[in-house]
Amino acid sequence: MGHLYSRRDFLGLGAAAAGASLAAPGVFLDPLPLAAMPQGTAASDRVRFGMVGVGMQGNGLLARAIQLPGVECAAACDLYDGRHALAQEIVNSTLPVTRHYKDLLDNKEIDCIIAAVPDHWHKQVVVDAVSAGKDIYCEKPMSHTPADGLEMVAAEKKSERIVQIGSQRVSSALLTKARELVRDGAVGDLMMVEAVLGRNDPNGAWEYPPPPDLSPQNLDWDTWQGNVPKRAFDPNLFARWRCWKEYGTGVAGDLLVHLISGMLYVLSISEPPRRAMAAGGILRWNDGRNMPDVHNTIFEYGKIPVVMRLNLGTEIPESYRFMGSKGLLDISSEQLILTPQSGKDEAPSWYANSFPRPLREAYAKNWHEQHDPALGHEPIRQASIFRSVDYNEVKPHLWNFFQAVKTRQPVVENAVFGHNAALACHMANESYFRHSAVYWDEHSKMIKS
Repeated sequence: MGHLYSRRDFLGLGAAAAGASLAAPGVFLDPLPLAAMPQGTAASDRVRFGMVGVGMQGNGLLARAIQLPGVECAAACDLYDGRHALAQEIVNSTLPVTRHYKDLLDNKEIDCIIAAVPDHWHKQVVVDAVSAGKDIYCEKPMSHTPADGLEMVAAEKKSERIVQIGSQRVSSALLTKARELVRDGAVGDLMMVEAVLGRNDPNGAWEYPPPPDLSPQNLDWDTWQGNVPKRAFDPNLFARWRCWKEYGTGVAGDLLVHLISGMLYVLSISEPPRRAMAAGGILRWNDGRNMPDVHNTIFEYGKIPVVMRLNLGTEIPESYRFMGSKGLLDISSEQLILTPQSGKDEAPSWYANSFPRPLREAYAKNWHEQHDPALGHEPIRQASIFRSVDYNEVKPHLWNFFQAVKTRQPVVENAVFGHNAALACHMANESYFRHSAVYWDEHSKMIKS
């Protein structure tokens, strides 16, 4: 009696004819050319910016921006006086500081603004800046609500000023290479996209320590709250605003927006998802917050399902996986691996196990005659590996903005792109709170169930 073929035999896992998948030596991708930046800049050719918000994100942006050649900070603004001292520590002791950002907009010596303020203040600062004739770099997510985003897009268009949103993945050499590979068909027809990011500590869950001296005397608490329902002074609200939907956009606006922005850039698209369905909850950090700490969402972009997983209760390295008919594109913060797939049968079908022996053996013999490569010409599928600096690097993104301010060339992440990325986050939040799938209604410009 003839032996039945195992699934391993039919897959040809032990046969040279199936070919091997080998890793190639890595290629290092030079990040945006800090070496190519001009090191000497005439005073008349310098860009002078005003800093609005010198908090956790703002102090880092300020420190990095002044390291770029030809870039100077002319003044800084914050509602907390302690950050006036911080700005002067970073720049110099004579740096002009204020609580009123409109002082910076009225300053004719300031060319542009960098804004790193809570999400509920983004729209007003951006609209006021471009209306005053200032270009602006605004931290992500661009908007606190879809309506805010629409107003910001309209203000950018009307003013013809430059708006750059601060999701720096889109200035990454690594994601630029991924974009080229997808555009050139390296993964074939796209089937699905996955991305994941997780943290597992109080700091990662925004349980930040408020400044010990914070008080209504050194903080303009009423202005900080903006137009949301007023609450009594609370240092935790000031430091941990991302936890509450009144001020922030939760894990969607903090982390998901990076994953969405990077994905849109790699796929060379700028559009909202057709549909979103989210699930999650406050599973770890039940500290009074009203935004989920676990938030998973399935989106539809055209016909393509996109699965995004965010988790503040388990540390998970940030990564993307683009799945196509010709293989996998796996991206981590410093490495990209393209693993090709043939998409073809590489061994006789294991379904032939259900044939009687004469038919099974004849089928296998015929298959091998038609498909086996000539000896010495077996295909070798080689994975391509590219490495670069961490795609979280901020300097190239800031440099892109300052160059655009000087040359008036388009930025990589304008208000339209920022609005579309933020819409995905708003849809993820709306789906979570409504307990149902939602979609973006282009006619009414609203999220609907």
